Amino acid sequence: MEKNQIKQIIINGRFVGIVGWEDAFRKITSAHQDTNDEEIKKALLAEISAKNYIPSSALNDYGDALLREFKIEHGLPVAEAPLAGLRIAVLGMRCARCDELERNVRDLLAEMQIAADLRHITDAKEIGRYGVMGSPALVINNKVVSVGEIPPKSKIRQFIIDAYPTPDDK
Repeated sequence: MEKNQIKQIIINGRFVGIVGWEDAFRKITSAHQDTNDEEIKKALLAEISAKNYIPSSALNDYGDALLREFKIEHGLPVAEAPLAGLRIAVLGMRCARCDELERNVRDLLAEMQIAADLRHITDAKEIGRYGVMGSPALVINNKVVSVGEIPPKSKIRQFIIDAYPTPDDK
């Protein structure tokens, strides 16, 4: 594994960086075939906690999130991770158009004074999970809203307004 490789997973509605995910995934996959979810969860927690701090009060939440990610990597059905707040992802390989879309989204969020988790996903495997074939792509709260273009700022603004949770939704 690359020294600084970090996998982001959703725990309690927030992205958390996990160091050593790929090594743990490979080890648990080979050692725990035909094992139940609880055993896999315990093994994942043991492996991941060796390189990551996991608060004792959050062990169950981490275990659930790690098991969900493990199942996703194996192509097994899982419930979608619950989201908290506004989540925006720009999908693309860091080309000029992808970077421009990210800048436009960041500028609009600042202008609208909206806090959001904004990520630029460049990993082909993660991009593939969204099922998009073009780039850049814009994903808001796990919904693909634009592919293969840089939407006008007015359209991006409307996407954000449509997805932004109102106080009644919280």
